[in-house]
Amino acid sequence: MLNIVLFGAPGAGKGTQAAILAGEHDLVHLSTGDILRKEIASGTELGKQAQGFIDKGEFVPDRVVIDIIRSQIEQHPDAKGFIFDGFPRTTAQAETLDRLMTEKGMQIASMVALDVETGELVKRLLKRGASSGRADDRSLDVIRNRIDVYHRKTEPIIGYYHTQKKYHPIDGTGDIADISDRLRRHVKGL
Repeated sequence: MLNIVLFGAPGAGKGTQAAILAGEHDLVHLSTGDILRKEIASGTELGKQAQGFIDKGEFVPDRVVIDIIRSQIEQHPDAKGFIFDGFPRTTAQAETLDRLMTEKGMQIASMVALDVETGELVKRLLKRGASSGRADDRSLDVIRNRIDVYHRKTEPIIGYYHTQKKYHPIDGTGDIADISDRLRRHVKGL
């Protein structure tokens, strides 16, 4: 079973690359952002709770996100593997994910980090905001806060996966196809 954490700052291309990898390897693509946006669009209680955090560029609380991930894993008992996109975002979430995977007789094979410079991230997010209408991608202040939150709260999990020898940085700049090729080469070696 192939289980990958696809890691990177907002705008690094995780969603695009996760969809490609999931299709090529028949993995279940678990995007916490997509799941939460669906909940928001449906007007569910979870969606209402999440909206306030997302609008400020903050993380949705761990307990909510972890419950979503557990539910998604349990909904796919015959999966060939999972690609986690946007999760884990904190060391506590990474530790919880490892415990959950162990409970299910699985483990994370690799944490692949898409490395992109901050200026490029901002350009990508503003472009996405203009085309998608996502509120969290249209405000420069919110984008800067999201990137700052990523640096403060999410980047520390690199050390967690590095200690397990599962951290693998990949250049996330350039053409989508070139980035996909870099990821393919890494995944082929797992």
